[in-house]
Amino acid sequence: MSVQTILLDFSMDPARLGDDSGQKAVFSQLETVLKDYVPNLILAADIKVDGGSLKLLTGKKGTTVSVRLFDRGLVTVNIEYYKEDNEEPLISFKSAKVLESQLKKYITVLKSQAFPTIKRCLFGRYYPTSDERLLEYDIDGVVFDEQSSFQKIQIVHSKSFGNMLVLDDLQNISEADLIYTETLMQRGKESYEGKEIVILGGGDGALLYELLKENPKYVWMLEIDELVMKACNKHLKSICGDVLERRKGSNFEIIVEDCMLTVKKFTSENKKVDYVFGDLTDIPISESACGELWEFMMNILRASFDILRPTGKFMTHGNGATSPESLKLYEQVLVKMKPAVTFSKCKAFVPSFLEDWIFYQIAFKNQNGDD
Repeated sequence: MSVQTILLDFSMDPARLGDDSGQKAVFSQLETVLKDYVPNLILAADIKVDGGSLKLLTGKKGTTVSVRLFDRGLVTVNIEYYKEDNEEPLISFKSAKVLESQLKKYITVLKSQAFPTIKRCLFGRYYPTSDERLLEYDIDGVVFDEQSSFQKIQIVHSKSFGNMLVLDDLQNISEADLIYTETLMQRGKESYEGKEIVILGGGDGALLYELLKENPKYVWMLEIDELVMKACNKHLKSICGDVLERRKGSNFEIIVEDCMLTVKKFTSENKKVDYVFGDLTDIPISESACGELWEFMMNILRASFDILRPTGKFMTHGNGATSPESLKLYEQVLVKMKPAVTFSKCKAFVPSFLEDWIFYQIAFKNQNGDD
């Protein structure tokens, strides 16, 4: 069951919508055609608003239609109704295209567009890209949905990507996203054999699972959220294997606490490692490198380099390639770091993100770890 929303947009000569009489004439033509698609359609409200007018209509089974006429030559038509799972749609995308074509001819427009039906449900179907464009996923069910002390955790099933982890309504990783993990760890370019590694975050277990295939000396995974690990252990076995169930092995352990506690412990003990993976938050989308998230990210960077060997590397994910401004801000932060660092970056198309993602590899500029 869901609420179905059909959107149609039109543009026309602004002179035709420049006054009340023009807007009423165009609306009358629209109403005539709409009545063929929405049974029992009647005008419920006619409202004058700045820059035009708004007409609200109601029809069979609580269907509502809003028609917004802008005096600058734009017209929007929104049709909304409730649909049970076993019901045929009142207006399919195919019939919406026919409706668009009829209206286009009837009111003589310059341009028009009908959008695929938006299905507004009790579970997520729509998620944003990094630059806040809307993506519709072929999600057909929710297999896990709980709130932890730290975040909203969902695992949904996509016909294309399999089970997909969604945290605070943002897609994180799916069963189809091995490329994400392999690019983050630069598989084939970095050697992890015999190395000591710290993972900050990584609650889905995918990075730990893949790193253990590289025969490292030891891996510490520091994850604060017990519930996200339990969910992924049950519903994302294909990407995490049994590491979230075992929690500890001959060359790894998962420590469930704020990652900074263990990092500070390592610092106090002068413990150094070969790699630190920042698998926490993405680079914030903002106009400047300030605010709580940026401060958190900079603290993580500084603390990570405190426990890296001079030849060590900090590996992390950035954000979408369509958010270059925020990526540039991050790189400006790196340039100002003390001790000085050098960085490289690469990108990969992540299937469940439906976009290119940027990954960073950061090291001391001076291999002695000094300024």
